[in-house]
Amino acid sequence: MSDMISEGIPISTVDSPSAVLELIYQLKIKDVMKSAVITASKTDTMRHIQALMRENYITGVPIVDDKHHLMGLVSIDDVVIALDQGLIESLVDDRMTKNVIVLEDDMPLSFAISYLNKYRYGRYPVVNKKNELVGILTSKDVVGTLLAEMNREVLRLEKINQKNAANASVCTNMEFTTVHYDFELAGRASTEIKKALKQRNIDPKIIRRVAIASYELEINQVVHSNGGSMHCSIQPDRVMVVATDNGPGIADINLALQEGWSTANEWVRSLGFGAGMGLANTKRVSDEFSIDSTVGKGTTVRSVVFINSNKME
Repeated sequence: MSDMISEGIPISTVDSPSAVLELIYQLKIKDVMKSAVITASKTDTMRHIQALMRENYITGVPIVDDKHHLMGLVSIDDVVIALDQGLIESLVDDRMTKNVIVLEDDMPLSFAISYLNKYRYGRYPVVNKKNELVGILTSKDVVGTLLAEMNREVLRLEKINQKNAANASVCTNMEFTTVHYDFELAGRASTEIKKALKQRNIDPKIIRRVAIASYELEINQVVHSNGGSMHCSIQPDRVMVVATDNGPGIADINLALQEGWSTANEWVRSLGFGAGMGLANTKRVSDEFSIDSTVGKGTTVRSVVFINSNKME
């Protein structure tokens, strides 16, 4: 394939940044190529090709038949050689390159980059499954498209970051109720709290700690109390979960905080709850923890996890 040799393209399908690689394998050649292609017939003269190149500022012309099937390609090198040999009036059929390296329109862009770096030709005709010419692709097309797509991605990420920053400065309050022995709804509060934290792009380790605390407090109310409420406050620097129930209260808080100590009956234990780890686990994952309880009246447990906390579980 006679053509001007290019320097390839400074993009690798192996070790480019992950954002670039994602685009390379996501885009198709038809997303990058130019569809408006200037073509000629094999019965045209090389002088006609020279005029096409001069008038349209191009350095290569695909040659097609009447059904737009690709027959070959004439490059500026072919024109120069024809001029040097005094054959500029000869037919294209005698001078064109017939063994043309082509790309297919539904190939991933990664194929085009590999071709550009392997063969280093300036342009590649693009055909469809019927061998019909549907476009032409150059390294300039690839680089231009990738830059435009990356710019769009940067703008998208900036909007997300701006939204997250705005959300992070707003305090979100969430309220839930719990019912004694209502295991069907048990876990709803912790699920919704976890979802809200994920929407703020909070560190997964922080989310996990808050999820543990909220779940343990929620299950504790379902198992041990007469029902109550869960309040979650998501603030710019912390997440606070307050669980308040309507009784029966805790007689010995120190004993209740011991791992494995539980007042759950056998039926509750048979369901997989009441292992005596609820308050202990909540305290373990919290940066701040407190219990206020009165026998016969109820209990309030407060758990705080700081957004930038380095505390380990």
